[in-house]
Amino acid sequence: MKALIYQGPREVTVEEVPDARIERPTDVLVRVTSTNICGSDLHMYEGRTTLETGRVLGHENLGVVVEVGSGVDRVKTGDRVCLPFNVACGFCENCEAERTGFCLTVDSDTPGGAYGFAEMGTYAGGQAEFLRVPWGDFNCLVLPEDAQEKENDYVMLSDIFPTGYHATELAGVSPGESVVVYGAGPVGLMAAYSAALRGASQVLVVDHHPDRLALAEKAGAIPVDDTEGDHVEQILERTGGGADKGCECVGYQAHDADGHEKPESTMNDLVASVRATGAIGVVGVFLPQDDGAPTELTREGKLPFDFGDFWFKGQRIGTGQANVKTYNRQLRDLIHHDKAKPSFIVSHELPLDDAPEAYRNFDDRLSGWTKVILKP
Repeated sequence: MKALIYQGPREVTVEEVPDARIERPTDVLVRVTSTNICGSDLHMYEGRTTLETGRVLGHENLGVVVEVGSGVDRVKTGDRVCLPFNVACGFCENCEAERTGFCLTVDSDTPGGAYGFAEMGTYAGGQAEFLRVPWGDFNCLVLPEDAQEKENDYVMLSDIFPTGYHATELAGVSPGESVVVYGAGPVGLMAAYSAALRGASQVLVVDHHPDRLALAEKAGAIPVDDTEGDHVEQILERTGGGADKGCECVGYQAHDADGHEKPESTMNDLVASVRATGAIGVVGVFLPQDDGAPTELTREGKLPFDFGDFWFKGQRIGTGQANVKTYNRQLRDLIHHDKAKPSFIVSHELPLDDAPEAYRNFDDRLSGWTKVILKP
């Protein structure tokens, strides 16, 4: 089969590799029809993680079941399914508590597994023609009859729509509240969209890319361009002293308004722009080690954090990757009943062969490259 292979920093190639196959009775084999490029893929693409060469990338996957193992009962050949980026067993302590992002059974040194991701097991990614899905009955979200018609919407259930929603859940967004989202990348846009779905009265999105801020406005948010004056002051003024809740959707490669990498900037800006006793949800990726970080402290995965202000304001922070299965059924039903259409962020649909160029353009943040779906 064809698959996208990580060859080293900023080098990926489409190669012929051995076909994915059923390896255990509980496996499902999926023919991939849509697979997204994620901002998290760019961390690995840039060489900012420990991802080994030769791995197949891709953790945002959707396709058609073509084979099931002998131990699979629920999922059938021919089903159209979306796969959470979390690989999870369904029966460990964390999975039973709906913390599938931290499964204890996966073949990883730390809790949690994912397709084609650094330090999250050996599972091959889905930027390929076929994908092996472990524990298929648990991990496959079977889609309704409009699956093909709304494929670009449903594929967002693999990661970014639930992850954006998770940010609002971690922050505890309630109807009528004001919410500030840092980052207008795909996850930040989904967080803003989710905040609106949850009934937020006011959603503000901070970024400096005009095309992404335009999409934030399309999602019903107020765009805040951090190149046009102090964005914290803009937020305080617009919200009457601070947003009720905040979402961090950038992560450890955050930059300040002048374009300098400053990993702590979004966290400290959130403390400053969320009101006293407010809450912050952090879904942007932060790593315990980053050899490419700008300072000795941040290379060790540590941030100079305004803890005094945070403590004095009595704020709360929730962190961690999304437990996709906690949300994907409900979000699927919103799509099915035309209450949500997350595909509004899609800028490009490309064949798998064009993936190397797509990675370059997305990584360069070229104008208009907001979300790429590959079609194997």
